[in-house]
Amino acid sequence: MSRSEKEFTYRAFINREYSFKHSPFEQEFEFYDCVKNGDTEGVKRLMTPLGGSGTGRLSEDPMRNLKYHFIVTVAMITRFCVEGGMEMESAYTLSDMYISKADKCTSEEEIRALHSEAVFDFTAHMNRIAHGTMYSKPVIMTMDYIYDNLHSKISETDIAEYVSLSVSYLSRLFRKEVGVTVSTYIAVKRVEAAQNMLKYSDYSPLDIGNYLAFTSHSHFISTFKKYTGMTPNEFRKKYYRSNWGDIDRKNKT
Repeated sequence: MSRSEKEFTYRAFINREYSFKHSPFEQEFEFYDCVKNGDTEGVKRLMTPLGGSGTGRLSEDPMRNLKYHFIVTVAMITRFCVEGGMEMESAYTLSDMYISKADKCTSEEEIRALHSEAVFDFTAHMNRIAHGTMYSKPVIMTMDYIYDNLHSKISETDIAEYVSLSVSYLSRLFRKEVGVTVSTYIAVKRVEAAQNMLKYSDYSPLDIGNYLAFTSHSHFISTFKKYTGMTPNEFRKKYYRSNWGDIDRKNKT
């Protein structure tokens, strides 16, 4: 028996003895199909914690294990999205961006928050494709720029320079095609990202507001409440998946 075969047999024995099971293929592929189809509600229903119950152990180091699982997930999503109609260059650029961000993560909370962000970012891109929403190239570039810079201060001047248009022309074009101003679109996308982090990460509302570049905590609260009808704390109490912590604790025992 070769060394690789011995390793496989050993891992199978350990998994059986300790009742470690991988996620059912049907549910896993249904999740990827939801991302591919831009089905946000389906993604929310099927999404499981990164490195949680049902996933294999790829490294004895917890942080490295999460990063490996993150890379596998992003690679799978990228391929499904290309199959679903996303341009290959766009899909792999998005993939490279998130893998690069993952490499810089220094805590389990941070990598899990990035996992949620990446999943919903890909899903949002596919949702636009699925609904046949046709935008001009400058508007698509503006949307992508906003997605890529939600954690930084975003100015319309910087965006206009990026797409090689004047601020006034870009503002008119964006509002005409999207139906909202650039600043409103930025606020909405930041609130959507905050919702996902409040649901799927352990970051405090204060940290989330800072992470998403809101000018102050009070600004984060007022903007979040404007678009959701709740404060960040109220939203977390209602939607946070508290059982995730239990899952993680079981995996470490």
